[in-house]
Amino acid sequence: MLAKRRRIRTSADFSNAVRSGSRYGRRNVVVYAAARESAEPSRFGFIVSKAVGNAVARNVVKRRLRECAALSLANVANGVDVVVRALPPAAEAEWTEIEADFNSALSKVVSRLEERKVP
Repeated sequence: MLAKRRRIRTSADFSNAVRSGSRYGRRNVVVYAAARESAEPSRFGFIVSKAVGNAVARNVVKRRLRECAALSLANVANGVDVVVRALPPAAEAEWTEIEADFNSALSKVVSRLEERKVP
């Protein structure tokens, strides 16, 4: 479980990350990242729509994505908001597939975000 200060909780923060951040998609997830104040800890938010499946499938996907985020906290610098949107194939995907897609997309989007910072 992610600590409360590590979660994106308002719709304005979700919108900011999705609209103004970098994005990178894989088969099971799309990851968005946006910079914010560097002193603040990085935060994660998750979007799992009904297109993914019924409530049970959506909750399984959310739990897997939360675990991926918790495991990757050390790889994300402070001052980054990350939003992960699950795609419909995530409902049938194995844990290893979701983890690989998440890590791949996260590393790519964070590196793109860092490239934007450096003049």
